[in-house]
Amino acid sequence: MPSLLRPNLLYGLSRSALPAACLDAVVCLVAVACMVPAACMVPAACLSAADTPAGEEVQLFDGKTLDGWNGDTKWFRVQDGAIIAGSATEKIPANQFLCTNKSYRDFELSVEAKLVGQGNNAGVQFRTKRIPNDTEVIGYQADIGFMPNGTCWGALYDESRRRKFLAESPELAMKTVKRGQWNTLKIIARGDRIQIFLNGVQTVDYTEPDPEIERDGVIALQVHSGPPLEVYYRNVRLKEL
Repeated sequence: MPSLLRPNLLYGLSRSALPAACLDAVVCLVAVACMVPAACMVPAACLSAADTPAGEEVQLFDGKTLDGWNGDTKWFRVQDGAIIAGSATEKIPANQFLCTNKSYRDFELSVEAKLVGQGNNAGVQFRTKRIPNDTEVIGYQADIGFMPNGTCWGALYDESRRRKFLAESPELAMKTVKRGQWNTLKIIARGDRIQIFLNGVQTVDYTEPDPEIERDGVIALQVHSGPPLEVYYRNVRLKEL
């Protein structure tokens, strides 16, 4: 029971000390306090991000600003509820990454993305770190894009570390991806296991054999160096596991 509404405070009050209406109001407040759990009486304004229940899905992108993210705003902007990475007219001289300010360890992440332009390479980084004094990052990447012989959508790449595909996209991914349209990537990272899904179809089920590889880091959205390209990202949702 809230300490400010102890019933014994009423014992010292009489109808001669307070108008009847006031005393009745106090009695009513005490009755309500006894019936409603204290947790239900905390104003929403008093809650912080730390109070978010474990396992609750959160939006990492608010659809309006880049709050909670860091990166070069020359290459990242918000328009019509999406993050747009890159440029429709300029060549992109180096890989660029928009990173979350917060790090995550075990999680389920969902991102919608599409490619528009001449370029055809991007990705969603996770368990990633920025490389000091560089535009690059180091960590896992759920790949986005096309290659001459197919697609790398939904593949698992190790950016700036082993610099290779840890798991390539199956042929099924080519049938699943929607070129020039929104596609949904889902990444589940738990312990040493990483799973990737493209539009609901599993493309990767990888177990990390190296115990020295870091298991936490930021989430980052990439636009790859090369010809003019815009990568659209929206509905960036994460649930910690």
